[in-house]
Amino acid sequence: MNKTWTKAVVAIGGLAVSLTAGAGIASADPDLSPLINTTCTYPQAVAALNAQAPDAAATFNESAMAQSWLKSFLASAPDQRQRMAANIAKSASLQQYLGVMQTVAGVCNNY
Repeated sequence: MNKTWTKAVVAIGGLAVSLTAGAGIASADPDLSPLINTTCTYPQAVAALNAQAPDAAATFNESAMAQSWLKSFLASAPDQRQRMAANIAKSASLQQYLGVMQTVAGVCNNY
């Protein structure tokens, strides 16, 4: 169970990194609005992740839990997305991936 949880955290973190690549180091109060307000579909987000952060995408693509989380996130209403994104921002182990997540959210409409 611990190993599975660690893999899920890494995969979700990888997604987050891919979504924020090039956005710099996450601050204490990151702007989560690009994530919360994205209009991207799951296929668009995955395509953007694969293009923007191949290493993070490889980890994400191996994790059914991370894929399920992203599907759930994108299907959620903005208030639920706010809570889900805030949980990532609060997690010390996932905070480093916020940059990738924000980048993917910002470019996924191009895919």
